[in-house]
Amino acid sequence: MTSTPLPSSLDPEIAARLKRSTDGLVPAIAQQYDTGEVLMLGWMDDEALHRTLTTGRCTYWSRSRQEYWVKGDTSGHFQHVRSVALDCDADTLLVRVDQVGAACHTGARTCFDADVLLKDAGDRHDATDSGLAAGNQ
Repeated sequence: MTSTPLPSSLDPEIAARLKRSTDGLVPAIAQQYDTGEVLMLGWMDDEALHRTLTTGRCTYWSRSRQEYWVKGDTSGHFQHVRSVALDCDADTLLVRVDQVGAACHTGARTCFDADVLLKDAGDRHDATDSGLAAGNQ
């Protein structure tokens, strides 16, 4: 993609609110609507967001292939859109979906299962949180 957005049918009011990267993209986090499970991260430009909003199926921009792709068209692992929200900075989308099959191209349910960098840091966070609550900053 170039830094100049491609022509799109996205509602101009929505388009005006988006804060895009220098290549015209917005990260889109796909989350399972009923469990809250984070499934994957994809990228959308205005046209991909328009297609997602109007078709009810997630459309992403492939940075490597430089083309649009609809999740599930080749794998059968569809993402049926339940809601789309823009974060408070207007630079990230949260797409709540009903995922059919694997979300990850590796065949895993989620793209965030295999390489966990920190697991169950609850004890450390509990101590920090209680210190802050007691006024120890």
